[in-house]
Amino acid sequence: MIGDLVRVGLAALAGTALVIGYASWRIWDQGARDEQRPAGAIVVMGAAQYGGRPSPVFTARLDHAVALYLAGLAPRLIVTGGSAPGDRWSEAAVARAYALERGVPEAAILVEDRSRTTLESLDRVAAILRAAGVRDAVFVSDPTHMLRVLRIAADLGIVAWGSPTRTSPTEADLGRRARATLHELGALALYLLAGQAPAGELAQSGAP
Repeated sequence: MIGDLVRVGLAALAGTALVIGYASWRIWDQGARDEQRPAGAIVVMGAAQYGGRPSPVFTARLDHAVALYLAGLAPRLIVTGGSAPGDRWSEAAVARAYALERGVPEAAILVEDRSRTTLESLDRVAAILRAAGVRDAVFVSDPTHMLRVLRIAADLGIVAWGSPTRTSPTEADLGRRARATLHELGALALYLLAGQAPAGELAQSGAP
C-alpha cells in the first residue's frame, strides 16, 4: 500500500514537472518571437512609474512601442496602466507624456488609465478597440509577459500579435528573468483555472 502511494506521488510530481517545464518553454518561446506587422493599433502594457517618470522596465517597453509607431506600423498607440494608492500619476499618463515628447502625435494616442492588472487592462483595451472599429493590434511588453497578454487578448476577441522589447532590465538579469517566469507561471495558472489576475499585480509590473 505504501509502495503504491509512493509511486502515485512520484507520478504526480513527474506530471507536475512536465507541465511546469512545458509552460515555461511556451513563455520563453513566445517571448523570443517578434510578430510585428501592420495593424490597427500598437498597445504598450503598463509598468511602474516613479514620480511621473517611467521605470527602466516601462522605458524599455515605451521606447519599443514608440519606435514601432514612428516606423508606421499602426495609426494608433494605446497606452495602459492605472495608478497605485498615493500615486499622482497613472502609468498611462506617464506613457502618454513620454510618447508625446518623442514625436507621437496627440491625436494618435489612446489612453486606458484605470486598470490595476493585466486582465483589467486588456478588457478595457478590447473596449477601446471595439469603439474605434479596430480588430487587430500589436502588443508590446516584456518577453516573459507576452504569452499571457496574447492569450487574454485572443480570448477577448482581439487579433493579437506580440512584439516584445529586447532592452528590458529583466531580460539582462538571469535571476530577475527566473522570478518573472515564476510569476507568469502562477498568473497563467490563475487565469486559465479561475479567469482571474494575481492580486497586487500593478505593484509588481515594473520593478526598476
